[in-house]
Amino acid sequence: MNIDEIKKILPHRYPFLLVDGVEEIDEDYIRAFKNISISDPVFQGHFPEYPIYPGVLIIEGLAQTAGILLLRGIEGIPLFLGIDEARFKREVRPGDKLVYEVKVLNKKMSIVTVDGKAKVNGKVVAKSKLLLGVKT
Repeated sequence: MNIDEIKKILPHRYPFLLVDGVEEIDEDYIRAFKNISISDPVFQGHFPEYPIYPGVLIIEGLAQTAGILLLRGIEGIPLFLGIDEARFKREVRPGDKLVYEVKVLNKKMSIVTVDGKAKVNGKVVAKSKLLLGVKT
C-alpha cells in the first residue's frame, strides 16, 4: 500500500501523517513503515545538535498504523483511546527506516486492543499496547 492509498484511509496529513507505506496486511496484523528524514520538521527542535525522533511520535505512528488496519473498507476517524506498557528501547535517528508492527489482541464491539512494536533494522525501538476505536 502506497501513500496515496494510505491517504484514502487515514484523515491525517503532513506534517502529522506518520506512515509512508504498508508492507503487509491481513485481518489482524499490519506491518507499515516511516522513513525518518533529517528534513522532518520535528528535528528543528528535537534536537538540532543530536536529532532523535520523539517517542511520542513513534507511538502515534503505531496508532496510525492500527488505524489503517481498522479502517480498511469502512469510513470513519480512528480514535486513539489509551496507551499501556509503553517502553522505549533505542534511539531512532534520521536515515532510519522505522517499521511498525501491529497485531490485534482483542476486539470488543467498536473498541480494539493491539500490541504494537516499532523496529529499526529488526531491533525493537519501542513497544506498547494501544486501545483504539473508530468514529463512524
